[in-house]
Parts: sequence; C-alpha cells; structure tokens
Amino acid sequence: MKTIELKGTIRKDTGKKYSRLLRMEEKVPCVMYGGKENIHFSMPELSFKNIVYTPNVYLLKFEIEGNNHDAVIRDIQFHPVTDKIIHADFKEYYPDQPVIINLPVKIVGESIGLKAGGKLRIRRRILKARGLAKDFPEHLELDITDLDIGNTIRIEDLKIEGLEFLEPPGAMVISVISARVISKAMLTAIEDIEAKEAEAKEAEAKEAEAEPVEGEKAVEDKEAVEGDEKEGEKAEEKGREKGESK
Repeated sequence: MKTIELKGTIRKDTGKKYSRLLRMEEKVPCVMYGGKENIHFSMPELSFKNIVYTPNVYLLKFEIEGNNHDAVIRDIQFHPVTDKIIHADFKEYYPDQPVIINLPVKIVGESIGLKAGGKLRIRRRILKARGLAKDFPEHLELDITDLDIGNTIRIEDLKIEGLEFLEPPGAMVISVISARVISKAMLTAIEDIEAKEAEAKEAEAKEAEAEPVEGEKAVEDKEAVEGDEKEGEKAEEKGREKGESK
C-alpha cells in the first residue's frame, strides 16, 4: 500500500473557540491517538484532497513539529450543511502492531454468468481488515471470470496472507443473478442475508457505544459548529423582530 506524507502543526490551545478560529483560517483541527499520548494538531484543508476525496486508501506519514508518526484515518467529521471537513481523527500505528484499514475492492475479469445474461450484484466495495501495515495491498482484487449465474463470493472465500477480515464470514461481497428471472427462493435467501448483516451491524454499533470514546474532540468540535449555527439563527430572528417593531 502506498504512503502519503503530510505535515501538521501542534495545537497549543484546544476547545470550541480555538477550533472555530482554525476553521476561519481554512485549517482542520485534528487529533492523533494510539501512541504514547494524544496529539492535537491542525492541517490545511487542502491537505485532505488526496486522502479523503479519492477511492484509494493510503498509509499516512506525518511530520509534526519535527517528529514523525505513522497513522491511518480513523474518522472524518463533515459540516452538515457545507460538507466541509470540520475535524479529523487519526490512529497512530507501529510496524510490529496490527492496524485496521478499510480495503477497497477491485473487480477484474468478465464473468461467464454475465456473458450468459446474468446481472452482477456488488454488495461491498470496501472491506474492513486487520493486519500489519506491510501486509496490506493497495486494493483487494477479485477475479470474477469463473463466476456463473447463482454463484456468490463471500467473506469466508477471501484469503490474504497476514490479514483478517472483520466482516461476518457469511456476508456476501459479489454475486451473479439472473437478469430475467429471480426465483422466490433466491429473493428469500438474499433477504435473510441482508437481515443477518443488519443484525451484525446493530450489534457492532452497540459495542462501539459501550467502548470509551477516543476521539472526544471530534464530538466537541462538531457541537461547536452546530452551536454557532443556532446562535446565528437566534440573532437573525431577533433582528427581524426589532425591524418589525419599528
């Protein structure tokens, strides 16, 4: 997997007020955790162009105040109206420790099922996997040449040395179905799979809620933005009321 180099500047002051000032300067407040201590820093908004607005996934090498840190993106917070990035969380990793990365799926080959009139059904374009950074490819290449109508590739069928996929083993990744007639049994099977996947996601969400929040600053900064919007709306409403009273 390719690595992109980035530069950050330490944030001496944290909190809503200073985060707003950074955004006014077109900078994004960030936090990096997973190392010896959490690092609060900022980066120019343009620095995110090649790591967020792309289908590719990269390992990141940061230079922050003369110190180097290897990390991956953990979470990105977007403004609910403008879609601008308002906060970013990064997870620092070490060469000898496993890291979790969302691996993009790349489909190659021409399925015999498609040639016979079938339709390709893609259920997952990104797969969450865990392993050492050196073992991650740039993408997961799936050859569908031998995939016939009715055939499916599931998580349990995928094997990459050194990597563990964190999706449910029976979860569907790709399948070829008939474009003309889809039997009731197949529809029922698909619905059952989707129901099980929904249950698995719900269970993961409950586990995530139970875990300590590592990126608390992201929540704080998001609340700050929402607070600014509410204050602005109140000010406008008072202005209109004064105008009407005159």
